[in-house]
Amino acid sequence: MRDMEGKVALVAAGSKGLGRASALKMAMRGASLAICARDEAACAAAVADIAEQTGVETWHCAADVSTTEGVRKFVHGAAEHFGGVDVLVSNAGGPPRGVFDELADDAWFDAFELGVMSAVRLVREALPHMRGRGGGRILFILSSSVREPIDDLLLSNVMRPAVAGLAKSLSRALGGENILVNVVMPGVIKTERGLHGRRSLAKRLGISFEESVARVEREVPLGRLGEPEEFGAMVAFLASPEASYISGGVFAVDGGRLRAI
Repeated sequence: MRDMEGKVALVAAGSKGLGRASALKMAMRGASLAICARDEAACAAAVADIAEQTGVETWHCAADVSTTEGVRKFVHGAAEHFGGVDVLVSNAGGPPRGVFDELADDAWFDAFELGVMSAVRLVREALPHMRGRGGGRILFILSSSVREPIDDLLLSNVMRPAVAGLAKSLSRALGGENILVNVVMPGVIKTERGLHGRRSLAKRLGISFEESVARVEREVPLGRLGEPEEFGAMVAFLASPEASYISGGVFAVDGGRLRAI
């Protein structure tokens, strides 16, 4: 299905993990693609691979989305290259693990810049380009901490729900302009970051990596970890014309792990 041909999709932190999986799935639907990440070589390799697989036009740059300059470089560069923006996928690396007593002020400020202000700035810079195209889609990749706090990830537990609040507010404010806004939150997915979390837990508990994975698999009704492409498929669907009446939602791709209704 190539129902996103003629659309331009921007994916922040798109060189690996959930961002790359989302970028690939949108490209498979025909969208032209721009990605950024801090690592220039990783960006170049990712877009080359995606272009080879899908045949779409791609563009990339090295940018740190925790900074105003990085966001502007990415969004303005992509918009200039393609002539506009139709889809923004707001994505950024997660904050470090830690509990309350371990976190000094600098950790909180850094997490705010990365987790909250990156989302604010990406939307701010992309909106004029979407309005110039008569609408668009904004998708926030967040975390299950939006619905259920995660032990020893206090910074994520605070920052991610803040962005979910932003998303809901934007969905109401921008709906009249045909700009749809949604949140997609992963469970434990087989990304580098997801597996690193399993290794960290194993080390902390003095168990094997295999047992750490088995423990979380037992918490998932489907009995396994998720694949990146399964997450990316949800992002691409919400960015596509098929999702034309879906806005203000929070969608879990977690195999049923969350207990919240």
